[in-house]
Amino acid sequence: MEIKLIGIRNIHLIKEGDDIADLVLNAMDDENIAIEDGDIFVIAETVIARAEGNVINLNLIEPSLEAEELSKKTGKDPRLVEAIIQKSNEIIKVGPDFIISETKHGFVCANAGIDESNVDNGMATPIPDDPDKSASLIRNNIEKTVDKEIVVIISDTQGRAFREGAIGTAVGISGMKPLWDRKGEKDLFGRELQTTSIAVADELAAAASILMGQADEGIPVVLIKGVEYTNMLKDNESTANDLIRPKKYDVFR
Repeated sequence: MEIKLIGIRNIHLIKEGDDIADLVLNAMDDENIAIEDGDIFVIAETVIARAEGNVINLNLIEPSLEAEELSKKTGKDPRLVEAIIQKSNEIIKVGPDFIISETKHGFVCANAGIDESNVDNGMATPIPDDPDKSASLIRNNIEKTVDKEIVVIISDTQGRAFREGAIGTAVGISGMKPLWDRKGEKDLFGRELQTTSIAVADELAAAASILMGQADEGIPVVLIKGVEYTNMLKDNESTANDLIRPKKYDVFR
């Protein structure tokens, strides 16, 4: 299998109300890139936040007493801390310059997924309120235009337990299952796999993140071609929540 990753450029800085599907299609026309069945679009969550007007103005936030206390422990701006609290179900761990929380979606990550990069000073972008719905809307709009079956993944950059550095992670998906259950298949020596489940949506988001970057690369959308298992994992009902480990099995809390 040969996989090709293409960074989609010529997409202007997104503003509220922009149609992401139209912007992507126009940019691809400019670059003469054709869409094929099984293509995967990985889109940065910051783009979705801007288009949906889901941007936090930190200057308008009044920190609570809890936020002030956590600010002293972490060194973070108390207004940002208050935004993290408001976007979280639970604050799990705090320390110097970090707050780990469970978001309203159920994701466990730093700062409730709130990002201060690639936005104006004093502003921040949270994870979209319903990233699966956002992915589905974009996918449907693209498919209606080009008459091809595609996949859309909304990605966020997140850290991992016991690992340094951050990678692209799927927070929304439409068009395929985010997990590939390979239980029952055989390995190279004929042994039957017992518990192997692959987080393919996260793998694809991480691959796209190589092109997206974290600074001024200016590539908010990556097209992935040649992934052979998209047809086998085709599904219109799965969500990124399928990737969340149930709390009763979360041994790290």
